[in-house]
Amino acid sequence: MKMHPNELFFYYTPGQSIDKQARAYARSVSRYVNEINIEKEKITTTGWRTILDKLHLRAKDLLNRAHPEYQIHIAGKTWDEESWLHILVKYPHLIKAPIAIKRDKAVLCIKPGEIFKLN
Repeated sequence: MKMHPNELFFYYTPGQSIDKQARAYARSVSRYVNEINIEKEKITTTGWRTILDKLHLRAKDLLNRAHPEYQIHIAGKTWDEESWLHILVKYPHLIKAPIAIKRDKAVLCIKPGEIFKLN
């Protein structure tokens, strides 16, 4: 697959306000924005591993620990790294913020303006 050198990949959950704001900012970072709704487009464990490598984070670092589903299904149990990847696949809506990737840089946009770190 051929990509434009300035293409920005934006992984988001449409119902979250931070995601909406960061999504609007994404267009000012790049004219070529590839929006990936993580609730509709399933990301494999390999895909998540690639994203995490670019972010320099662990799978569990992406999750919103305050979310009720996290508390019910995940909290209080011991998980290995592979299990955390499967949790991301099964519960992508638990990700605490959108993810933006441009070239070899990636950022977890806890605040919408953090997407500008990609410039």
